[in-house]
Order: sequence, then C-alpha cells, then structure tokens
Amino acid sequence: MSRAYGSSATLLLKRETAYGTSPSGDYIRMPFNSVSLGSEQGLIDDPVLGQGRDPLAPLQDVINDEGDITVPMDPRYLGIWLTGLFGDPASTDNLDGTFDHVFASGSDVLPSYSLEVGMGQVPAYFMHAGVVFNSIALEFQRSGAAAATINAVAQGESRSATSQGGTPSTLAFTRISQFQGSITKAGQPVGNLTGGSLTYANNLEKIETIRSDGLIDGADPTVAALTGRIDVRFADTTLIDAASSGTPVDLEFGYTIGTSSVVFAAHEVYLPKPKLAVEGPGGVQASFDFQGARNDAAGRMLTVTLVNDLDGTVYA
Repeated sequence: MSRAYGSSATLLLKRETAYGTSPSGDYIRMPFNSVSLGSEQGLIDDPVLGQGRDPLAPLQDVINDEGDITVPMDPRYLGIWLTGLFGDPASTDNLDGTFDHVFASGSDVLPSYSLEVGMGQVPAYFMHAGVVFNSIALEFQRSGAAAATINAVAQGESRSATSQGGTPSTLAFTRISQFQGSITKAGQPVGNLTGGSLTYANNLEKIETIRSDGLIDGADPTVAALTGRIDVRFADTTLIDAASSGTPVDLEFGYTIGTSSVVFAAHEVYLPKPKLAVEGPGGVQASFDFQGARNDAAGRMLTVTLVNDLDGTVYA
C-alpha cells in the first residue's frame, strides 16, 4: 500500500478569470517548504431533547478553507505570490536583460487563484478554488534559508484521483540565503542589527453569506497592515530618539542575488519606545515592534520592487 510523503507532494497554481471557478489548461508547478491550506468542516451538537439521554447525530457546520504556505525566497516565483498579495505589478524593461516589477500596497482588487495540492502515491489531488492571499511574513536572520510564509483563504476544496493541472510549467529556480538579506534605514544599513521581521496583511474579510453548500462568497481586502520587528544591540540612541519623539523612519527589507533582487520599502514606519533590560553580563538588546502607515509623498504604505529576467507576462 502506498503512503503519502511530503517529499513527493506537488503544489500547482493558476490564476482564475472568475472567482471560485478553477481554470483548465496547464498550471505552474510551485516550489514550497510546507503547506497547511486545507478544508475543514466541524460538527455541531444536536440541541434536540426528549429523545433520551444518548445524543442524536451531530450536524455538519460550515466549511472553512484556509491555511499557510511557506515558500522559498526566489526572484522569479516570488512575483506570482506578490501579484496575489498586491495586484498586478508595473513592469519596466531595464534594457540590460532585467525587468523591474513594482507592486504597491492598498489595491482594492486582488486576483484569485486555483491551487492544487497533489499526493500522487495515494493518489489524491486536492483542488482549492477561489484562493486569495491574505498576508506575507518574512524573517531576517544571520544565517539559514530565506523563506516567506503566505496566508491564504480559499472558497472550497474538491478532491480528484488525477491531477487537474494539465502539463505543469516551471520557472528557473534560484535559491536565496539569509546572508543575502539586508535591512536599511534612510538608505544606510541599520547598525548593530541582529534580526528582524516584516508582515504585510490585506486583512481579508470573508463574505459569509447563507448558502446551501456552506461556502463563502468571497474574501475582500479591508484596511491593510504593515508590522514587524527589528532587533539591535544597544550601541546608540538614534532609534530610541526617533521612537520617543514619534518621528517616522523609512525602512527597507531586501534580498539581492546576482542581478536579481527584491526590496520591501516601508515608507513611513513608527517605532515604539522599548524597555531596555540588563539581564546579565552580555550585550544589551533592544527590540522595536514597528507599525507602518501611508506616506503622503509616496502615496502608499509599502512598495515592493522585484528585479529579475522575466518580462512580467507570467504574473498577469
């Protein structure tokens, strides 16, 4: 008897033209580290009395289909995830073999996708339709493999014995390591930096209408949020002064590999004043849990610039 293993699992993705309707044709095979996107349907205790002490059969509840997808940082595939999070980019040919793809926060309309998680040994292929991306979370540290965690909300899941993704296509895959990352303030590296994180969220609101199939009608973006953290060794009062005065700063979180790069530019970031605790003979650490806001000059809260060798048609 065959058993399912993550080493043989597949993740296929294709953009929908109509929300909740899985497109036909060839999907894109996406690299991933883990996926917890899945459909759940709970049970409700039957409240009927008068039938004895033993309970009656429980009732089925509504269907919830959501979860996280952890993906490796890659300058080509990342553009697909960013398109789902921010909408279509503005792509520019740099005339040197590279293209700039600029994504802006605050879009009112986000695309939806169909995503298939395949386990060929069983065989079982789970197609999630109406997938909308809610958030992206990044962790920056000194070493390790760079990855992003995408939170997704889907309308529903169906299961097939064969893949519905046609003949999947692939992109050239380039792995990014943590040592190729950087965090800068006003264009200069943040001094004595030991770690950091960044999370952008669309704060999707599920449209939970009354339907006989228990599915949602959609997931719409509400007020976006940009949060994160920077950890520094306490060596000067520059950041604490900005936090104490309420002065916003601009921060850029990015990765660069060869001629490819991705930069998350937070145009207006507010820092809280942290408590400095001396907990031993070692260095004193300060952590700033920041919040982003819309910058009037930039016209947005966050700009993501992805540079790679694709012309952008794969993201449309």
